[in-house]
Amino acid sequence: MMFARMQAYAATCNPLDVMEEIQQDHENLFFSDVQARGKYPSYAQRFFKQNGIELKIEDGDLELLAQYSVDFMSFSYYMSSVARAKGTEEGERTAGNFSMGEKNPYLEVSDWGWQIDPVGLRITLNKLYDRYQVPLFIVENSLGALDKVEADGSIHDSYRIDYLKAHIKQMYEAIEDGVELMGYTPWGCIDLVSASTSEMSKRYGFIYVDADDEGNGSYDRSRKDSFFWYQKVIETNGAAALEE
Repeated sequence: MMFARMQAYAATCNPLDVMEEIQQDHENLFFSDVQARGKYPSYAQRFFKQNGIELKIEDGDLELLAQYSVDFMSFSYYMSSVARAKGTEEGERTAGNFSMGEKNPYLEVSDWGWQIDPVGLRITLNKLYDRYQVPLFIVENSLGALDKVEADGSIHDSYRIDYLKAHIKQMYEAIEDGVELMGYTPWGCIDLVSASTSEMSKRYGFIYVDADDEGNGSYDRSRKDSFFWYQKVIETNGAAALEE
């Protein structure tokens, strides 16, 4: 399985905001809680009751659920969010991979308003490993950005390299924290239409594809600077990402 992880921070030390952070975690981690722990979490029972949900559980279902929990947990990580209780004063808004949310004043944002939070990845790795005690696998992580093709055909995407480098460094920190991290695959190796915005101009790849948002272009492919950099990262098992 893979789930989309959204690390949330309480907007303030107001207990209501902290409770909102907990509730957002419950929503984000419900399916992974079931699949990693082999049972429905206690907090789900209240949600089911309040929303008139009655699960159809047949003989042997709960035993099978407990018997076949996952051996590892895979997830995507792109950004973090701010949790603020309903009815309290909201701050500036920004975009996200699920919905609009409150802007974190301590973080920079991408061309599409997604908050860039490498330390949030370390926090996520620690929280998930503490929660599940199974190996973790980051299967999506990268920066959607506007790429410019120079006159000579080169694409200098240093911003993507900086993003990936910062996140890989935090992965190393999490490993030192004791997290069992089994692998990392960034998204994605080649430009394609972004699932979140349906735009080709929101590019993630190490390989540039000559196509625009309307489908026009030659579809020729060119390697970006990040292609050659990540090639070294792979060859050194991540060590190249730790170089200044």
